[in-house]
Amino acid sequence: MTAAAPWTWAIIGVATAAVIVRPFRLPEAVWAVAGALALLALGFISPAQAWEGVMRGHDVYLFLAGMMLLSELARREGVFDWLATLAAKQARGSGRRLFVWVYAVGTLVTVFLSNDATAVVLTPAVFAVARAVGASPLPYLFICAFIANAASFVLPISNPANLVVWGSGMPSLAHWLALFALPSLASIAATYLALRYILRSTIPETIASTVPEHPLGLGGRVAAGGLAVSVLVLVGCAWLRIPLGWPTLGAALGTLALLAFACGRAPWQALRSVSWDVLPLVAGLFVFVQALEHTGVVGLLAASLRSAAAAWPQGAGTVLGALLGVATNLVNNLPAGLLAGASLDAAAASGTMRAAALIGIDLGPNLSVTGSLATILWLSALRREGLHVGAWQFLKLGLVVMPPALLSALLVLQAAHSLHLLAP
Repeated sequence: MTAAAPWTWAIIGVATAAVIVRPFRLPEAVWAVAGALALLALGFISPAQAWEGVMRGHDVYLFLAGMMLLSELARREGVFDWLATLAAKQARGSGRRLFVWVYAVGTLVTVFLSNDATAVVLTPAVFAVARAVGASPLPYLFICAFIANAASFVLPISNPANLVVWGSGMPSLAHWLALFALPSLASIAATYLALRYILRSTIPETIASTVPEHPLGLGGRVAAGGLAVSVLVLVGCAWLRIPLGWPTLGAALGTLALLAFACGRAPWQALRSVSWDVLPLVAGLFVFVQALEHTGVVGLLAASLRSAAAAWPQGAGTVLGALLGVATNLVNNLPAGLLAGASLDAAAASGTMRAAALIGIDLGPNLSVTGSLATILWLSALRREGLHVGAWQFLKLGLVVMPPALLSALLVLQAAHSLHLLAP
């Protein structure tokens, strides 16, 4: 442990808190970059170490850039409005059926386009549809927030945090599904039941049976086709264990070029609408973890993980996942995931322990508004619609929704692992 360690921790702690609270309403990226520059200026991390930290996230940056661009193209061409309208039509005048269909659409968008897409682009579409059918939008908007995390470990592409926790050791798609298929089903089902129960009094029995049409034009069909091809490419890359960054960005740029060629869309309009400040935010967080490794904290955490795994091989992963589920709400899931991933690498942790950690990192943020980048983006989307959800209001829901989903997913993972160990 270095003498500068307390100062390093203090700077990172203050910067992380500022990322969550956003003092003076400055963007989150400002505080992450400021914290990284402070560490560099005060000599707590060298330029070479800072650059190494930044470059550790290169695949994550490419993946995020591609997914944000794909989502923005789909939003601009009305794909998400079309999906939300389709859900409203299937509800056939029932507010409860609309709840089910919005949950189903949110699950699909999260699984195949990432949780950030659900938070950023599906939320405004759901708001518009709820208003169109005469329903209070808030119960349906909460679906977007909670399913964005609950379904975010079905596939590697469902959450950028998945790339952070697994890093270069990303398993094949077959192995991923073997680890996460059943825990994901448990998480999605438990989240639905808890959310439906706690919001039951706010879900209308009847809603308008007709909604404004949002047919897909040529641009919408091109964007939807680009999304479909992109999903197939990314699933294929995951199956072949090919890093997802460049394929994701390539698919997005290909869709952008096709829209420009077939529909005459000016590409820079979509490019300007993407929240590019997410990339320096994530880069700053990678520098934080690099600095923490320099203080020796990662080594201490890795030693603790090895000791826990040796003392309690069957239950250590479950406890780790539960602890990380709570920790993500204190420091946000991206820095927690970065630190957990580095510690798991140093401890040479088993795949099952890493899977339990990832479940905690992905699902734990459903407890509070500070838990994940997706939830922060969801709050921003609500503010643009003139709605405000307070931290306490969200926490009251999170206390009912998150713990049973996290516990059920971790227990299903542990049970599946135990049965595998007992198999001949």
